[in-house]
Amino acid sequence: MSSPRAITRFAPAPTGLLHLGHVVNAIYVWGLGRRLDARVILRVEDHDAQRSRPEFERALLDDLDWLGFEPDLFPTTTFRAGPCQSRQSDRLAVYAAQAARLVNRGMVYACTCSRRTLGPVHDCPTLGAPLTADVAWRLRLPVDRAVRFEDQLTGSQTCLLARDEADVVIRDRHGNWTYQFAVSVDDYLQGVTLVIRGRDLHDSTAVQILIGEMCGRVMPAEFAHHELVMASPTQKLSKSSGHTGIAALRAAGWSPSRVIGEAASRVGLAPEGSQVEAGAVERLFKRPGLLGSPVLS
Repeated sequence: MSSPRAITRFAPAPTGLLHLGHVVNAIYVWGLGRRLDARVILRVEDHDAQRSRPEFERALLDDLDWLGFEPDLFPTTTFRAGPCQSRQSDRLAVYAAQAARLVNRGMVYACTCSRRTLGPVHDCPTLGAPLTADVAWRLRLPVDRAVRFEDQLTGSQTCLLARDEADVVIRDRHGNWTYQFAVSVDDYLQGVTLVIRGRDLHDSTAVQILIGEMCGRVMPAEFAHHELVMASPTQKLSKSSGHTGIAALRAAGWSPSRVIGEAASRVGLAPEGSQVEAGAVERLFKRPGLLGSPVLS
């Protein structure tokens, strides 16, 4: 009997327009993911109700279709059709149910501290206060525990969760389920076994593994943290980086293969001036078997 295929995900947040940095992530998700025999889930991470916009979701779906990146699970048509169980704003009951189990175990407490006034989190002065809608909900995570995980690009990793990271906010005072909580619940319940994302999120890995474990996950996912497209030597691209936005490049006459080739060249996956079709990004990666940075085939 063959083993089940791995599952990875492409999970943009509709808080702005997609840019070359998102294309780099798509190249890794579809390219490295396919090399590792993974199916791709599309997830829209609109957990932040204050910053997410329907027009940004429509734009990112249009960009994916134009570029040619096709998810295996939850294609763009499912999001356009209405409620979708891979859109975080349609999964609020799922997060509430997972949080309720943690509350019942005494693992969640109310917190009114600001970032400026927050001291050692276990000494929060509001311990014992009710979990009302206008306070942050904090989840107690194990302190000073070494968390180990496998990274397909950088090898075996060990992270130590520091005391000031241990009590993570899972629901903010505006009523939003936080990124750390929503993505951990989604990766667990959607069966994601390979998380491919930028190296700026490496430090979130230990927290997310522990949240998943507390929700019932037995085996953590494997990870692959890839290089970022940088606006400067110290600053990654942001959604305000208009000159690298997909919509702007498309309006300037760029083809999808030129956009993908440009993104691949920015992180050393292809020579400068390359044109790469979405269906061919798997060829940018070596065969699986040895860990290390991907190289041209």
